[in-house]
Parts: sequence; structure tokens; C-alpha cells
Amino acid sequence: MDRMIYLAMSGAKALSQRQEALTNNLANASTSGFRADMMTFRSVPVRAEGTATTRVFNLEATAGFSVEPGPVSTTGRSLDAAIRGQGWFVVQTPDGNEALTRNGNFHIGADGTLQTANGLPVVGDGGPITLPPNAEVLFGADGTITARQGNQPPLQVGKLKLANPEANTLAKGADGMVRITGGDPPTDDPAVRIADGALEGSNVNVVESMVGMIALARQFEMQMKLLSNAEQNEQRAAQLLSLKG
Repeated sequence: MDRMIYLAMSGAKALSQRQEALTNNLANASTSGFRADMMTFRSVPVRAEGTATTRVFNLEATAGFSVEPGPVSTTGRSLDAAIRGQGWFVVQTPDGNEALTRNGNFHIGADGTLQTANGLPVVGDGGPITLPPNAEVLFGADGTITARQGNQPPLQVGKLKLANPEANTLAKGADGMVRITGGDPPTDDPAVRIADGALEGSNVNVVESMVGMIALARQFEMQMKLLSNAEQNEQRAAQLLSLKG
């Protein structure tokens, strides 16, 4: 069978993976703190002993995400917080490890712990943060958390763990959480600042993603035409061979 079939198939597979990433980005265009997925591919020459390198395969090289900050909007809600510039909130995953997120849409759980919108405990300088019941919660620019009950003066009840690891050490998991490659826990960075009563939006560029979807559709159609041409070539070659017989 002609190798063109395998080449067109690898190209179509790469385009399909890229389309999945763009579709996921568009689906999360309104998700707070979402980081756009990126797909990178590299060309690999098809080498055979004694032959020239005239064909290449398309293989996935790395799957990363955009670290560009998203737009910050004021909500006025006391439990909302947004990172200013670079940095991450630290949360505790179900397996007990720590992960990173930019989504500062926090809530208070039934047990009084500060949690993310999907129920993950938010980590402070001493582990998961527990808040007093029926208290007004305020975030400081450095991540300090103060709580005030009734007419009593506000008291500091904890401090958010804010990390800022190098971007090239981060990897995004299937659950949407970001982790340090190698499994190392993130360290607190006192230089990270937050804005209270605000949320960071997704950094997905909707227009760019839509244009990319259109381009992918055209490229995929070209790969399908290559497969069709390969099939026609095989049929014509079979006809010629049958005439010689």
C-alpha cells in the first residue's frame, strides 16, 4: 500500500487533536481562570535504508497551555479574588497533593473550609484554611485573610499560599489543574499579589480559536483528498497489472 496513505492519516490525526484542543478552549471561554490549551507538532522524516527522505510524518511534540493573564473584572463579592500579574492559588487535590489554579471563585464549605467552586480545599500557610462561622471574610493584597464576626474587630485567620513557579516547570492535567512536573509541591512566593472582590476570566482568544477551527477544517479536507487520491492510484495500478496478466 502506498505510504501516502499513512502520511495523510498521520496529518489527519494531528489535525483532529488540534481541533479537540480548540474545541475545549471555546467551551471554557467563560470559565474563570482558565488557561488556553496549545498543541505543538513536529515533522519526522520517514527514513528507509538506501532511499531518499521524501516524506514526513506529523507527531505531537508537546502539549502546553498559554500563561498569558486573562481579563480581570470586579464582582464586589468578598470571597472572590484574582491574581495580579503572574502567580497561582494553591489548592489540595483529592489525593492529598497540591495543585495550582487561577480561579479565585471561592466558597465556604459545610465544614467551614475555604474551597474552590468545585469543592477543593484552598491551601494556606498552615494547610487547608478554616474560617469561623458566620464571619465576614476579607482578603488582603498579600493573601492575608481576616474575618469579622458581628461588631467584633477583625482578626487574621490565615494567609493564602500563593506560588509563582517557572512556567516551563508546569504541566496541565486532564482535570484542568496545573502541577509542577516531577510532583514537587509549590513554594510560597511573598511577591505575588491579589485583588479582592474580582475574578480573572479565561485567556482564550475566541476570535483566534474560531479562525483556527476554520483553517483546521480546510486542512482536514485536504488530507481526505490525499487519501482519496491514494485509493484511486491503487485502483489504476491494479487495473494496469490486470491488463498485463
